[in-house]
Amino acid sequence: MVLKSAALFVLAALLEIGGAWLVWQGLREHRGWLWIGAGAVSLGAYGFVAAFQPDSHFGRVLAAYGGVFIAGSLIWGVIADGFRPDRWDVIGALICLGGVGIIMYGPR
Repeated sequence: MVLKSAALFVLAALLEIGGAWLVWQGLREHRGWLWIGAGAVSLGAYGFVAAFQPDSHFGRVLAAYGGVFIAGSLIWGVIADGFRPDRWDVIGALICLGGVGIIMYGPR
């Protein structure tokens, strides 16, 4: 169950961060409406993927996803935009991922 949940978080991050990046590229980098439209589709798909999480509590899943989004956004920036996170970015992302683990997989 943890592996499935983690895989869904990764897929959700790719869809949401990728969708937002496509919209950003379409608007800010003047790549056009096709990029914006692809971004909107990707953002919509993110919502469906998040709904497949094994945990049935929307608030818990979305709260935990926030930590995945933070770490994923930094990674996306490194890969897509040449961003170089500093140690505080990395420490913050690791703290957020620790929060994901506690929220989603802590004993109940």
